[in-house]
Amino acid sequence: MRLVAESFAWPFRASWRSAWLVGLLAVIFVPLLFIPLLGYAIEATRTAETGAQGPPAWQLSTRLLLDGLWTSAAVLLIALPFALLLNPLASTLHALGEPNAHVIAFFALALPWGLVSLLLMPHATAAFASSGRPRDLFDFAAALRGVRRDFMTWNVAAAAIVTSWAIGLACAGVLCVGVVPGVFYAILVSAHAAAALHREGPHPSAR
Repeated sequence: MRLVAESFAWPFRASWRSAWLVGLLAVIFVPLLFIPLLGYAIEATRTAETGAQGPPAWQLSTRLLLDGLWTSAAVLLIALPFALLLNPLASTLHALGEPNAHVIAFFALALPWGLVSLLLMPHATAAFASSGRPRDLFDFAAALRGVRRDFMTWNVAAAAIVTSWAIGLACAGVLCVGVVPGVFYAILVSAHAAAALHREGPHPSAR
């Protein structure tokens, strides 16, 4: 599980404090800074792919904004089918007498959406970060081929991503730290884990 350990430690390496300072502000104002935050996630993935020992500094640029824009489009595209199913499923549950139909429908669809995102986004993100070509973000067939080609690395990377988000959300209550640093930590761990799928040089050991 070397990859998991490296991904968990990576957000706190090198000159991480300045990256965190801006990153926390971006998470706080995520309704306004959603696109720059996603752009930074791509930049973090790109940096990790080169083997850099720590998250990159924030540099607001056209590339960062475009990366964030394309990534948000990919995220929304994956979420769209599940969003379209929400109301029909809730209506069916309501007709069956379920008073919390929309809540149950939301969580029922959240699991398959999460699984599909895990199958598609890590490889797509890593490929896009490496090439800079937006079409790589939407080449879901290539992402699935990547999972089949190196299932072990993807499996460990997915485990790191899921665990980091669980830790990030736990920060809101259990750890009494707050959800904001937890979310930014999860973004950085996810970036490093995804980078393992397209890193320059040998892949890190998944064991």
